[in-house]
Amino acid sequence: MFASADHKWSETRLRVRYAETDQAGVVYHSNYLIWFEVGRVELCRDYGFNYREMESDAGARLPVTEARVRYRSPARYDDEIVIRTRVAELRSRAITFAYQVVRAADRALLAEGETAHIVMNEQGRARAFPPEYADKLRGPKTGNRAALPVVD
Repeated sequence: MFASADHKWSETRLRVRYAETDQAGVVYHSNYLIWFEVGRVELCRDYGFNYREMESDAGARLPVTEARVRYRSPARYDDEIVIRTRVAELRSRAITFAYQVVRAADRALLAEGETAHIVMNEQGRARAFPPEYADKLRGPKTGNRAALPVVD
């Protein structure tokens, strides 16, 4: 198992759209899970691969098995936000991502959470993480320490 509190954060910026808010102009809670997905896809790009390629080339999918969100402060219409995403844990057949949603203007923490995923093949069966993608997700060396290997 690889777990790292100092694993590299990927950051994605977006602006809150009117359609993502309620009548009071506050972001509706389920949009944070959509933003987490945006963060995951961009993290993959930052780590040198396209999620779609992992599906088509390696036949690996990462369905969500668990999601957690803690809301700290409301995001509002037209706020520019930063979705911070990192690998929290990487196992041979599973991965957990951590997230922070921050308002860009004042760096206020709006929400934080995690999603857990299992690695599955095209038939919906659990499988090992394709090694070439696991290697990329382990990330670069941090300081003088190399990332830990994936184990069961």
